[in-house]
Amino acid sequence: MNTVFVTGASSGFGRSIALRFLAGGDRVVVCARRIERMREFEREYPDRVLVVELDVTDRAAIERATAALPVQFQHVDVLVNNAGLALGLSPAHQADVEEWDRMIATNCTGLVHVTRALLPGMVERRRGTIVNIGSVAGEFPYPGGNVYGATKAFVHQFTQNLNADLIGTGVRASCVEPGLVGGTEFSTVRFGGDTARSGAVYAGTEPLSSDDIAEAVHWIAKLPARVTVNALTIMPNCQSFAGMTIKRAAQT
Repeated sequence: MNTVFVTGASSGFGRSIALRFLAGGDRVVVCARRIERMREFEREYPDRVLVVELDVTDRAAIERATAALPVQFQHVDVLVNNAGLALGLSPAHQADVEEWDRMIATNCTGLVHVTRALLPGMVERRRGTIVNIGSVAGEFPYPGGNVYGATKAFVHQFTQNLNADLIGTGVRASCVEPGLVGGTEFSTVRFGGDTARSGAVYAGTEPLSSDDIAEAVHWIAKLPARVTVNALTIMPNCQSFAGMTIKRAAQT
């Protein structure tokens, strides 16, 4: 039985990831700002779940939460850095700078602070898996993706640099990079609760589900210790690559 620490576990990917590990018999620390949404874990798995109210943008709260883990949850074997968000789709010269700051604080700063809090214990025990949730947006830019895409590029590169540091320690890191995923709050949050606009993102498609991402994360964590998956890109079959955009001047 492994101990798994999942951030952003109140909905979406995080909820599905936590449920996948619980279904497999592991114990799970579920973390998020919205603690009431995680009570279902306690009711269904009372002996294998620890619910922690945590805002990953609060460094002091991360340090308090990880230092106060009960004995049975102290030795974290798998860290899933899932907490993250996208805000807005405006071009850079019109974007809300506060939204930029919030994405950086959550997707980058929060992720590295949680990692730094739990990583020394993994290295000391000479075992552990870190799975960071990135995005295809970290590699493939699109209009309006500006800071969100940049944060996910950071997640990808941070993951690879972790592996450079951790060689020979028994600890490994992976970046899971989903494409179009439906059925979560992701787009609703991005568009400020505008369900019509967020729903249009998925019109006429069969996107991935959060369960698909959870299955990939679980697979990575259960691979033999000798295996490191540096990065895993996952897209639905209805999504693929496009050509470069060209802006042409009007012909006279």
